[in-house]
Amino acid sequence: MRIAVLHGPNLNRLGVRRPDKYGTTTLADITKHVDEAAARLGVQAMHFQSNAEYALIDWIHEHQHEFDGIVINPAGLTAAGYSLLDAVRDPGYPFAVVHISQYHAIDGKERDDIFASTAAVYITGAGWRGYSYALEAIFHKIDEATPAG
Repeated sequence: MRIAVLHGPNLNRLGVRRPDKYGTTTLADITKHVDEAAARLGVQAMHFQSNAEYALIDWIHEHQHEFDGIVINPAGLTAAGYSLLDAVRDPGYPFAVVHISQYHAIDGKERDDIFASTAAVYITGAGWRGYSYALEAIFHKIDEATPAG
């Protein structure tokens, strides 16, 4: 089993961008932790990050036959990335949304998440560990949906 792990805009700056809000864990650290969790589950994580919505969409289109599910942090595209949402949903695989901080309370404001209503798994506010939690949860969703799984 292979699971795509996608990171949206500005997540390449984790560790230096607003460490008071997002911590000091870098994207490379998260990738390492996710790969360790994937190894424990016997799956492979395929990682991709971009600051451009079109690049995330193109990556999904190019690789959609290579993975069985998606873990995505849409970051700044969460409220308005409709094209990205379509690309995530179109292959028909279950997907998990992860947000490092409590997304619905960023800067004390209510925020919309267009991904939330169709996500099989939704994790917010668990810090960098949320990625590993989301990976494990989506693994189980895929495994339970697979005959003899």
